Amino acid sequence: MLSTRRLFFALSLPDSLAQTLVQWRAQHFAPEAGLPVAAANMHMTLAFLGDVSEQKARALRLLADRIRQPAFQLQLNDAGQWPRPGVVWLGCRQAPRGLLQLAALLRSQAARSGCYQSPQPFHPHITLLRGATRPVALPPAHFDWTLSAERFALYESRWVQGKTRYQQVAEWPLTPPNAG
Repeated sequence: MLSTRRLFFALSLPDSLAQTLVQWRAQHFAPEAGLPVAAANMHMTLAFLGDVSEQKARALRLLADRIRQPAFQLQLNDAGQWPRPGVVWLGCRQAPRGLLQLAALLRSQAARSGCYQSPQPFHPHITLLRGATRPVALPPAHFDWTLSAERFALYESRWVQGKTRYQQVAEWPLTPPNAG
C-alpha cells in the first residue's frame, strides 16, 4: 500500500498576528459559537492537495521551486460564515492581485499533477471557528489587520493525540515587490 500525506499550500501567519486574532475572536464570539482553531493552526490556504504520495509531493515541491512571484500585502478586513461546512472566517474584501495569481498558479499546478481542485472560486480566508452550523452574529467590520506575504509554504495535516495539527514541510520565498 502506498503511503500518502494530506498536504496543502498556504500562507503562514506571524505568531503575533495569530495571537491577536485569537484575542479578537474571544472578545467577539461566544464560546458556543463553534470550535476555535488553535493559533498554531491559523493559515490562509492557497491550494489544497489532499492525500498525496511521496512521489507526487516531490514533483509539487519541484514546481513550487520554480515560482517567482512578488511579495504582497493583504488587508484582513472582512468576516463571514459558511453554515454548511460550519466555518467562521476572516478574509479580505478585495484580494490583492499577487495573492490571486499565486493561488491560481499553485492550484493549476496541483490540478495538472492530479490533485483534485474544487470548482468553487478561490476565496482567501483564515478559519477562525469550525462546527459553527448555527447562525453566528458577526462583529461590525471595524477591524483591519495587514498580512505581509513574503513566503508561502507546504503543510501536512496530521492527526496527533486527537487533534489536527499542521506541520510545515517546506517553504519558498516570494521576491521583494520592487525586484525586477
